[in-house]
Amino acid sequence: MKKTVVVLGLTTTLVATQALAHEADVPRGIRPLDHVFLIMMENHGADEILNNANAPFINGYAKSANLATNYWAVGHPSLTNYLEVVGGSNFGVTDDFWPNWKHGGCVDNAPGSTGCVDAITPLSGNGMDVANPLTVDPTTDPQIGPQPGPAVPNNWSIIAYPPAVYTAKTIADQLAATGRTWKSYQESLPAIVDGINYSDGLYSNLSPSSTWTAKTPTVQKLYAVKHNPFVYFRDVQENRDPKMDLSHVVGFDGLDGLWADLASGRVPNFAFIAPNQCNDMHGAGGGNAFCGEDANLIQMGDAAVEKIVAAIKRSRSWREGNNAIVLVWDENDFTNAQNRVVLTVETNYAPNGKPSSRQYNHFSLTKTLEAGFGLPCLNHACDASTKVMSDLFGGH
Repeated sequence: MKKTVVVLGLTTTLVATQALAHEADVPRGIRPLDHVFLIMMENHGADEILNNANAPFINGYAKSANLATNYWAVGHPSLTNYLEVVGGSNFGVTDDFWPNWKHGGCVDNAPGSTGCVDAITPLSGNGMDVANPLTVDPTTDPQIGPQPGPAVPNNWSIIAYPPAVYTAKTIADQLAATGRTWKSYQESLPAIVDGINYSDGLYSNLSPSSTWTAKTPTVQKLYAVKHNPFVYFRDVQENRDPKMDLSHVVGFDGLDGLWADLASGRVPNFAFIAPNQCNDMHGAGGGNAFCGEDANLIQMGDAAVEKIVAAIKRSRSWREGNNAIVLVWDENDFTNAQNRVVLTVETNYAPNGKPSSRQYNHFSLTKTLEAGFGLPCLNHACDASTKVMSDLFGGH
């Protein structure tokens, strides 16, 4: 693949340095954090969001919070960026493949589905991840193209990452090991989690084939497992450890969902919040006509962010301790453009409204969260090139 060709020109020293750094010392640079609310949005570059009249709340929020003006995704497609945010590596994953669930395998009862092809074995132990280049050829690369014209520099990453050894952990493992808590809040996820690769909140890939009729030929994929990185890991799928099992993966609604937890003030230390594909600006065909047009998607995403941020700020948990709200996009929209995205940080303990032009990426976010929670760095978060975002989080 092109990705491996790109790294051939890198020095042996760089390869060796990156390959050895899969878990190391606790990063420093920000004060201890009690709660982090991380909201993940989808498939829009910074130039598509900033100054866009269809996103009035987000643009106002980017001014009142701390805006990273030089923040980058690490590659394409979605799943790899989600893994990189929570675990500092793509863990060898190259596409938006579904998991091969430990207790039931990959099942899709939809007629003619091929989604289970290349399903991912639950991640565990150590392995070698896949290189992330700076730029790929848009005329031939399957993740960005085919598109005509020369490659725009940094249409993939801002730093070229050669393959490196990884340890199959996420920040959730680290938090659980230190007695703290986490949840993955996934909008439109049904009550059953195990085996669910997509759902409209009621029907899913596990629904019997009789669900797909002439009247309802498809299930609108509002929930998408590719936006739920924790369930790709063996320890979460096994359900053996109550601190790491699938009970930590919930929807927005229900007694243990996002809205109920915020209302009660009983929120985890780390809240990973993923709106559904109509509300995260990704889009999901079928069912909702507004979910296919980009202007509508940006408007719906803007309203969703406003609702989530308001609920967080009404919560007792926001007022207690040192807390941060992080709003970030996973990647641009696969066009041949720089893969620079929006990230904002609001804290309840330091002045906000301060933009930063320092160069950061998703591995910087991983490292910063680990610094705030006093956790060892993971994988590429340990790289010397990965910096803690101390200016955006108010420093010490």
